[in-house]
Amino acid sequence: MRNYNILTINPGSTSTKIALFKNNELSFEEVLRHPAEELNAYATLLDQYEYRKEKIENFLNEKGIELGGLDSISCRGGLIGPIPSGTYTINEALFERLSTDVIHASNLAGIIGYNMAKELNIPAYITDPVTVDEMAPIAKVTGIPGVERKSKFHALNQKAVARRAAKQLNKQYEDAQLIVVHIGGGISVGAHQQGVIVDVNNAIDGDGPLAPTRAGSVPVESIIDLCFSGEYKSAQEFKEFVAQRAGLTAYLGTSDVRDVQDMMDQGNEEAKMLYEAMAYQICKNVGAMATVLKGKIDGIVITGGVAYSKQFIRLLKERIDFIGDVIVIPGEEEMLALAEGALRVLKGEEEAKTL
Repeated sequence: MRNYNILTINPGSTSTKIALFKNNELSFEEVLRHPAEELNAYATLLDQYEYRKEKIENFLNEKGIELGGLDSISCRGGLIGPIPSGTYTINEALFERLSTDVIHASNLAGIIGYNMAKELNIPAYITDPVTVDEMAPIAKVTGIPGVERKSKFHALNQKAVARRAAKQLNKQYEDAQLIVVHIGGGISVGAHQQGVIVDVNNAIDGDGPLAPTRAGSVPVESIIDLCFSGEYKSAQEFKEFVAQRAGLTAYLGTSDVRDVQDMMDQGNEEAKMLYEAMAYQICKNVGAMATVLKGKIDGIVITGGVAYSKQFIRLLKERIDFIGDVIVIPGEEEMLALAEGALRVLKGEEEAKTL
């Protein structure tokens, strides 16, 4: 069997994760840190492209990695608008979309990967970006004409752990009925119906459960009052608050659930109430997704960083284990998921999509 060498790239706001895989086996993983004083030299995220690309290439050279030995580069997808799930070849059209209105560092992955791959004459891919949209039309309806619910969530990790859970259940992902809960800085709860995520909350813009950094669903009247209160200087400022500084962060000054658990141990009743409220709201969303799947549930998959907390998992199980078996797959294996997406294409198991 042929071995494929796949480089994966996943930029964050102040770092860039890279990893090298031989097939789906990790050879090494590294987080390249970008000090604030270096990033501040660039006016926009897009301006950071050459800087980050050079950091990656320099590290690989220092590591003794021969770039000519790569078979593909697999990149985090970024915010590129609604597209079906799958692995996409980064062609000129996708490159242009990634390069337009770069408001999230993840867009840089495909820009860097496209140019590196072009120099090496190998393919570059993205797999399951956060704007994957498989929602059923009925799931997008709201009470206001012209306003639809949007699909923005942890698509890459949700799809990856759903495949693993299906395998544990001796099923093909395309035959399974699963509810997947990703609990990180944001929280997404998705209904996976035979390989399609037919409903999911918008984990970025204010929908679903209270989360460590995000507001979740809130009463519309109160939001209207806040918008006209003068507390926020612009729509963008308020959007950033809802998506980055709300949730546990706004109440307790931390987005780290371990810190919240320490506060609880020290007798902080507000921390205890908010911790339990987050679990309560996740469970309500799981219950809602159970109705989407008409009660035919093969399993409920819990993933993300918070899934390492046995205390939090216990709170969830108390309310949802009657719905279906709870399968815990903690953490985020995004780098492996990127490699696996590329590998399926390279091995001919899946056809790469294009824009």
